[in-house]
Amino acid sequence: MSNRWSSITQAIDKGDTSLGIEFGSTRIKAVLIDHRFQTIASGSYEWENRLQDGYWTYSLEDIITGLQQAYAEMKHQVEHIYGIPLRTIGSIGFSAMMHGYMAMNDKHELLVPFRTWRNTTTGRAARQLTELFQFNIPERWSIAHLYQAILNQEEHVAQIRFVTTLAGYIHWLLTGNKALGVGDASGMFPIDKSIGDYQESMIKQFDELVAGQGYAWKLRNLLPQVYTAGEKAGVLSAAGAKMIDPSNQLQAGIPLCPPEGDAGTGMVATNSVKKRTGNVSVGTSVFAMIVLENQLSKVYPEIDIVTTPNGYPVGMVHANNCSSDINAWLGLFREFSDLIGQKVETNQLYSLMLNQALEADPDGGGLLSYGYFSGEHITGLEQGRPLFVRTPESKFNLANFMRIQLFTSFGALKIGMDLMTKEENVVIERIYGHGGLFKTPVVVQKIMAAAMNVPVSVLSTAGEGGAWGMAILASYMVNKAHGERLEDFLDHKVFKEIHGQEIPPDPVDVKGFETFMDRYKKGLVIERAAVDSLF
Repeated sequence: MSNRWSSITQAIDKGDTSLGIEFGSTRIKAVLIDHRFQTIASGSYEWENRLQDGYWTYSLEDIITGLQQAYAEMKHQVEHIYGIPLRTIGSIGFSAMMHGYMAMNDKHELLVPFRTWRNTTTGRAARQLTELFQFNIPERWSIAHLYQAILNQEEHVAQIRFVTTLAGYIHWLLTGNKALGVGDASGMFPIDKSIGDYQESMIKQFDELVAGQGYAWKLRNLLPQVYTAGEKAGVLSAAGAKMIDPSNQLQAGIPLCPPEGDAGTGMVATNSVKKRTGNVSVGTSVFAMIVLENQLSKVYPEIDIVTTPNGYPVGMVHANNCSSDINAWLGLFREFSDLIGQKVETNQLYSLMLNQALEADPDGGGLLSYGYFSGEHITGLEQGRPLFVRTPESKFNLANFMRIQLFTSFGALKIGMDLMTKEENVVIERIYGHGGLFKTPVVVQKIMAAAMNVPVSVLSTAGEGGAWGMAILASYMVNKAHGERLEDFLDHKVFKEIHGQEIPPDPVDVKGFETFMDRYKKGLVIERAAVDSLF
């Protein structure tokens, strides 16, 4: 222990550390790691989006306050535990929620409040651009937000001189460099994998589309420069150092790696940047990122084409709903336990209830559920209506009930994944799982393995999260060997001694899930009727 403590203090003193800060949807987290990629200290700040003038947003004040408080908590841990003031860091990286829209004028003033990925106000623009490019443009993407603002004839568009994501904005604030990692950039505008930059032909198409509007700008000049993992994307300015650490202890000049999106940092944190691998993140929403060997043969509205931080194409299936309905049902069971005077801790409640799914009939006993708290684009639902349905012949017991809750949390995701695996014959050798539901061992892995029909692994680092993944990207920039690829750096250095548990798909469970999916697809007519007529 004393040797480990001595090693860490030396690393802190010499600046042989890397810092990742991620701006998630509910928490800003800072993670400091040493040269062995182990967490030294961390800090966080809770925040929430709010609806302002019809758009989901976060204030600039919260962005700066959250950055400073997450860093201050991490710094305090360093000083309290190791007795060393934190003055320099070997490398820094910032990540944030992918997509969204931050537009600035020539004075670098924000023209409209930050529009997050959660906004579904860009449907018309997304459809028109998808048709124009013959490339799926999701509603969340920055280019959809920009074009919708043009369609809306919003006054601010003529004044735009720079458009970026939240991660790109923070990076610019701290370095003055308008940079973006290729993974996050692929959520702004389609990427040409052969050059690791924006699709030039589509940029020309967009400029021609809006040529009659009389804008002084061209699209290429609005977008941040694209960087690949491992490249240096700027250094911390004196003003940036003071912005992070108002105590003026943090030194300027620290190199920054390209800013990334939270999907990219999730891939790094789960070692799933190689072809034929992928990861599934489960939380309020659920998304799968599968690294592709080849481009898909056609456009699928259910599949976004983005990239890994090192530029490989990725098929991304994103469903808006996952754990919210499970949480609501377990809240109801908690009320009952409280009512009879048997208070249960949260972890125990989830463990007891979710593990009931292992005792269920393979198909869930004929039960059916839709955990749609919000609309779901994959199944064509514009509004949420959580719905639980059974017939008199269904086997209605606790085990089947809980199995169905887990099944339905992956239902919409499964529809998109089947397009890749069954229509496009995409080969997936292994999926890595991470996110809140995986805190309950085995059961969620087993259900997901059945849903995806692929072995599912959960690494011991899965709980570290995207901020740790961002710190790894920052470390890769300064510690990689000459010509060392990101996937090799992760395999041979970061994850060399990190182990996890792999669960293969059980054929009985796979058949049971497929039976449920037949019921799920047929029952969508009931769910759509609920949206149209109930309440």
